[in-house]
Formats: sequence, structure tokens, C-alpha cells
Amino acid sequence: MEAQNQSRRSDQRVAVIGLGYVGLPLAIAFARRGRHVIGIDLDGRKVSQLNSRSSYIPDVPVAEVAGAVEAGCFEATADYDRLRDRDAIFICVPTPYDAMRAPDLSFIVSATEGIQSRLQRGQMVILQSTTYPGTTEEIVLPILEKSGLKCGADFDLAFSPERIDPGRTDFTVANTPKVVGGVTPAATQRAAELLGVMGAPIVPVSSPRAAEMTKLLENIFRSVNIALVNELARLCERMNIDIWEVINAAKTKPFGYMPFTPGPGVGGHCIGVDPYYLSWKAREFDFYTRFIELAAEVNQSMPFHVIDLTEEALSDIGVPLRGAHVLVLGVAFKRDIDDARNSPSERIIELLMNRGAHVTYHDPYVPRFQVGGDVFHRTVKSLVSQPLTEANLKAADCVIIATGHRSIDYGYVVRHAKAVVDCCNATASVKEERSKIIRLGSGVRG
Repeated sequence: MEAQNQSRRSDQRVAVIGLGYVGLPLAIAFARRGRHVIGIDLDGRKVSQLNSRSSYIPDVPVAEVAGAVEAGCFEATADYDRLRDRDAIFICVPTPYDAMRAPDLSFIVSATEGIQSRLQRGQMVILQSTTYPGTTEEIVLPILEKSGLKCGADFDLAFSPERIDPGRTDFTVANTPKVVGGVTPAATQRAAELLGVMGAPIVPVSSPRAAEMTKLLENIFRSVNIALVNELARLCERMNIDIWEVINAAKTKPFGYMPFTPGPGVGGHCIGVDPYYLSWKAREFDFYTRFIELAAEVNQSMPFHVIDLTEEALSDIGVPLRGAHVLVLGVAFKRDIDDARNSPSERIIELLMNRGAHVTYHDPYVPRFQVGGDVFHRTVKSLVSQPLTEANLKAADCVIIATGHRSIDYGYVVRHAKAVVDCCNATASVKEERSKIIRLGSGVRG
């Protein structure tokens, strides 16, 4: 007899483990729909801030957190014992990789072990953290069954991938379709019913593995297409063609084409990480994902290419890279957000420092940024965002626009800079002094 047939729960009481870019929006979304939500995070500062009716994630407005807390629908805690009275438990913890690009599932394992010793009959556990196919059934399930309870008979287990795109407002946790794959058909149905309260379409699949693979396919698709346009951008530089003009022309085709743009690399919690999860798992089946790994190789080479462009820009004004002052504009992994995880700016700054450059940065969303502690720059260094003033721009020998935040006046930047390397076409509308600008993907100066 499956879990909900034996001890049917209303799934009104929800717990979310991990209150980051994925977990907090999910928790507040459930609270807004009348569910009583406990958010669990071991970071005491996050817990305190949330219970004080504040928010540390731009995608979750302070007013929404305050409203949920004041209504008694949301509470943050570090106490795993609070899981005992929950109906449904979501795992939304990070899944990074290690220095050798192997999956690091330590956060999933730790969260699952925290659930296992408190697991109750009739509860449902839903993993949302991005991972390789098989994690739910090969890692999470055996840990939970150490409780003495059996999946399908005593508790339900499912995987439903997060689909959060930080900074995006048109598609959020509330309206983005939910893919759901349970260990049993009943678990799929139960998870779908709970997630369905948000109003977004539900897409059930046959198993957790299918749901896990769905998430990887989505992000590998993006990784491969970004790699393609990054490679073409470098070819266009040699052929004296402007890739940005080509992309704008190509996207006028109303069918059979989807625009992607080049840049200094890939970052964030998905595109730069997820392909390695599948490549690592594929080797267990004597299968080598050459296409995926080639795309990753191309994308990882882009920060090195940015250094080449920077040396070219400095050479134009007679300044060697060693000893030059380089100002990096933008360290978030994409524009208009505060998320700097796996940002290509980290590698760019490390490479510049290793070649003897003095590096500063400005990012209106990221006040502090840490680099180093790896083979590219052994020493860990914490940087503080510098004001974007005329004096700071003039003091720099070269400005690298790595992230094109829309709040920055790039005409102002170009006017006061000596040389500019534009990695994201942020200076497209700047009309004056274009001879100072080298754009990634364009053999045409300015």
C-alpha cells in the first residue's frame, strides 16, 4: 500500500531546506498560497534576516517576506527537528562541483541525513537540487530508508527540478511549468498536486531519472549553443565580421533559429556546472559525451580570449599588461543581478593578476568579490567594488566590460577610459570615441 493510501496527508505543512536562490522563492510562493512553511538553513544570518521580515534575494521582495511572516505562514529556522510535523519536505541545496569537475553531492547527502532521522510515516520528500540522473533513487532513497520506513509504503519521494532564472520577472517559481517524476506513480501524482497549487502547468514524467535528465538537457542545450556562438565570435574577429550584426540579422528569421550571444564565458549555478554532472555519470556507462565536453572546453576558453583582447587594447596605447591597471566592470554572472557564482569575471581577474596587472572592479550589485585559492591564482584575495567615477576610469589603463549591467552609462565609461574591451556589446549605442573600443566577436574596430 502506497504512502498516501495508508496515511493520507493534506500537504498543508511544508518545509524547504536551503533558503538560497531556489529555496527562498519556493518557500514564499507556498506561503503566499496559504501553506504553513518552515524554511531551514544553517546560515544563522539568513534565518535572522528572514524572521526580521527582510530579504537578501532581489527576486523575493522584502514586502513578500514580511507579509508571509506577519501572516504566520512562514518561519525560518536552523532546527531540523522542526521537520517532524511537516507533510512535505523540499530539498533545495547547492550542487557544486569540485576542482576536478566531479559532482559534489555533500549538501544533498547532509540534508537527506537530516531528514532521515526525523522522517515520519506519510511524509513526502521532493528533491529540487540539480543533479545527475539516478541521484534521487541511488543516493536519497537509501539514506531515507535507513529510518526503517519504506519508500512507497511509508513515505513518498519525487524529483522536480528547479527552474529559477535569477533576475527574470516574466517566468518565476510561480508560473514556470513544473516537471515532476516520482519513485512511484502515486508519488508523482501527490507531488504534482502540491506543486500545482501555484497555478503553473504540471508536466509529469515516468521517473525521477527522466525528471533529472530533463533539467540537464535544458541547461546543456544552452551551454552547447553558447559555445557555438562563442566559437563563431572568435572566427568573426579574424574574418573582420561583426558577430553582433550577424546575430541581429539571423534572429529576424521567424522559424528554425533561436538567438544566443557570445560573452566572456559562462557562470551561475546551472550552465557552467550541469554539463559536468552528466559527463561524469555517463562514464559509468562507458559513454563519453564528447559534444558536451567540447562545448564546455570552448566556453572555458573565453576568459583566456578576453585576456588576449585586453593585451591588444593595451598594446594600442603602448602599455604592457604587466603593471597595467585594469578595471573590470561587472562580476555578476549576468546583467542586473547580484549572483556572482562561477562568474567568468573570477577567472578573468585571476589571469590578469597572475600576469602582473593591478585589478580593480566595479559592480553595483556585488559589493565584495573573492578570487583566487585555485591553480590560476593561489592566493585568495577579497576585492571591494570601487566607485565608477571619472577619476577611477581615467586611472585605469583598460576597462573590461564583463557584465553589461543596464544601470551603467557606457557612454560615460568610454569618454573617460583610455581603452575599452567590451565582452557583451554593451557599447553598441555609444557613438563617440569608438576607436577606443575592442568588442569581443567583432573584427570591426569600434
